[in-house]
Parts: sequence; structure tokens; C-alpha cells
Amino acid sequence: MNRPEPAQPGATLAAARPAVELRDRVAALEPELIAFRRDLHRHPELGRQEFRTTGLLRDRLVEAGLEPRVLPGGTGLLVDIVPAGTAPGTGLLAFRADIDALPIDDAKTDVPYRSTVPGRAHACGHDVHTSVVLGAGLVLAEAARTGELRRPVRLVFQPAEEVMPGGALDVIKAGGMDGVDRIFAVHCDPKVEVGRIALRAGAITSACDRLVLHLDGPGGHTARPHLTTDLVTAIARMAADLPGALARRMDPRWGVSLVWGRIASGSAANVIPQHAELEGTVRCLELDGWREAPDLLHELIAKLAETYRAKWTLDYHRGVPPVVNEAVSVALLDEVMNARFGYGAPAPEYPEADRPGGRQVVEGTEQSLGGEDFSWYLEHAPGALARLGVRAPGDTTVRDLHQGRFDVDERAIGIGAELFAALALAEDGD
Repeated sequence: MNRPEPAQPGATLAAARPAVELRDRVAALEPELIAFRRDLHRHPELGRQEFRTTGLLRDRLVEAGLEPRVLPGGTGLLVDIVPAGTAPGTGLLAFRADIDALPIDDAKTDVPYRSTVPGRAHACGHDVHTSVVLGAGLVLAEAARTGELRRPVRLVFQPAEEVMPGGALDVIKAGGMDGVDRIFAVHCDPKVEVGRIALRAGAITSACDRLVLHLDGPGGHTARPHLTTDLVTAIARMAADLPGALARRMDPRWGVSLVWGRIASGSAANVIPQHAELEGTVRCLELDGWREAPDLLHELIAKLAETYRAKWTLDYHRGVPPVVNEAVSVALLDEVMNARFGYGAPAPEYPEADRPGGRQVVEGTEQSLGGEDFSWYLEHAPGALARLGVRAPGDTTVRDLHQGRFDVDERAIGIGAELFAALALAEDGD
């Protein structure tokens, strides 16, 4: 990917060097933020059960002189940082963190912050995302008091990112996007070295939906399939033919993929069953394909079902659309990140062997086939999701998201907090 050009004059940052000494302020908070992250890691909570996490965030934000609003469901919260002389609730720059954990075991045995809850773990880095946004918020709250913050900021601590169609919809329903002009988020990436972020203009994740197809017939004897609905053959043909038929009816550049995960029917060798089920997922790289897939699947299923005289119903569960990063927002992240950490800018306190150099943005990072409900926010305002480097320099261990051994280089927390604070404090904003 070539470095994205701004879509309008003045959208990039002519001066991405905030007046405040960000590095010192973030560094002073880092021990607290790391301790906060480790506390969350020890006490992971699943989607819409994050009561303890919400309480910890609320208490710390109140201590900082802010007025957080807990979402109606009791988990997740919003807090606005409004400089004196600016209108509340308008022109907001938003930073989002997801606060939920995953229903898997923490397989790390060599760290003091291992999960204390069986079958629960922060194996996707949401504890890091939360600490990043909290750190940025604490810095910006102080900057608002000293008059250094000139635009209002909203912190979004979102529940249930891992629960389709995602807790982002809870935030939006509660008014969390009202007055927001632009929104940013980071997501941990164990393939990217700490001190760097990875960016992509356009779609950076994929759409992901779930579907269950039900076929029904009168049943009968396998000796006389012509007198009934041969349901096992019908469901087998659906499983074999639908993925290819869907792909041939859609633009191949959309990258639509229908993959089955479960098929069930019958209980005896000589009995044609009365019910069959097929369950799978639809993933799509582009927003247009995601929008068209449900109607087209209904059309294709109807034609195949008629061939076998099968009655059918389709339960199509919308998951999330792709996260489509806006080019201007990507350019803002790119410029601020390199102003703070690249091009000879003072680096964070790394050991000399770990000190990064040059540009600190990995451009044109690959699009993931995973889903991310940050996409819902981008239906309401432009923004971008950046991949936050969490791999320690020189670490060759293969770690992936949603694995029990997942862990991070905690220096990434300060990197993310400084990046977000710098975006909000940039002299001419956007």
C-alpha cells in the first residue's frame, strides 16, 4: 500500500507534536497501567458480564475528575473529556476499547498475572486495549485541566466484542456515537514488533455471519425414496452445491466464502428422516458482498429445495460487517505514529538492542478473515483500526490470538496511550 494521501485539505497534521510533554506523562502512568492490565488479566470476564472491570474503570475515571456513564446493561461505559469553552457532545474524537475476555483456559504457567478464573482468559488482548484507552484518557483529563486539550474526546469502554453481533451495538443504542466526528481503536497483533503499528486503508477485517439451514420432509422408508422427500440427499446437495453457487453469483473480488461446520440428519440406515440441519459461516472481504449474501442465499436455497421437494427455513444471524478503514483516518495515524516514534523522534526507554528505528508503521498489512465489531461504529463516523505491535523484539515464539498462550510485551500499552493522546492533542487536529 502506498502511503494514503489526505482526502481533503487540512485533514493531516501539520504539527503532530503536542505542546505537552507526552512522553514523560505517559511514562509516569506506565507502572499503573501495566498493573491495571495484569489485574484485568487475572480476573477476566465474558461479554456483558464485565461488572468488575466496569467498576474498576469507573472508579479510576472518577478519581481523575471525570464523569463516566455506565451503559444501561450495567457493563461498559462512556466518558467525555470536554475542554473549557467547547460545546459538550459535539465534534468528539472517540477512542474505543473492548473489555471482555474469551471462554478459554489461560495456558500460561510462568507469569504472575495468569487468569484465576477457569475457562476464562484475556487471549485477544482486550486487557491491553482497555489499558491503552484508560492511559490516554488520564493524560487527556490532565491536559483538559491545564488548557492544552482543545477538542472534546470520548472514551468508549465497550462490552461484549466477542459476542456476535457485538457490544458495539449496545454502545450505539446508548448514544455512544452521538456527536462523534471520528473514532479510532487498536487491536493487538502478535506478528508486529512492539513500538510499531500496522495500518491498512480500506477493509482490514472481514464480515462474519452464521447461518443454520433447516430442511423438513414427511420421512419414509429407504426402499421407497420416490414416495417421500429424500432429505439426506437434499441436505448433502445443499452442503456441496451452495458454496460454489454463491461464489459464482457474486463478484469474486468480494472474497465471499461459505464454509460448513456441522451437518446432522437421521438415526437409522433404513429410515429417511424428517429433519436435517446444516450450519456454517459466511465470511466476506467487502461490504457490498456482505450486504447481498443473505438475499442471494435465500434464492439459491429455494431453487435447490424445490428440486428435492423439501421444506426449508434459513436462520441467518448477522454477525459484523468488515472494518473499512477510512483513508484520512489511516493517514492521521500514520503521521502521528511516525512523528512520535519514527524519523529520529525520541524512542521510548528500550534496551539499546531493542530500540526501533526508521518508520514505525507497517503499511498495507494483510486483511484478516476474522470479524471485529468496531465495524459498526464506522457506519456512523469515519475512523480506523490499527494493529498494535505486541511482539517483543527478537521473540520467535509463534503466538496467535485466541490461544491460551497468548501474551504481550507490555511496553505496547505506553505506545498505544501516547499515540491516542497525541492524536487528540495535535495542534491543528482534523
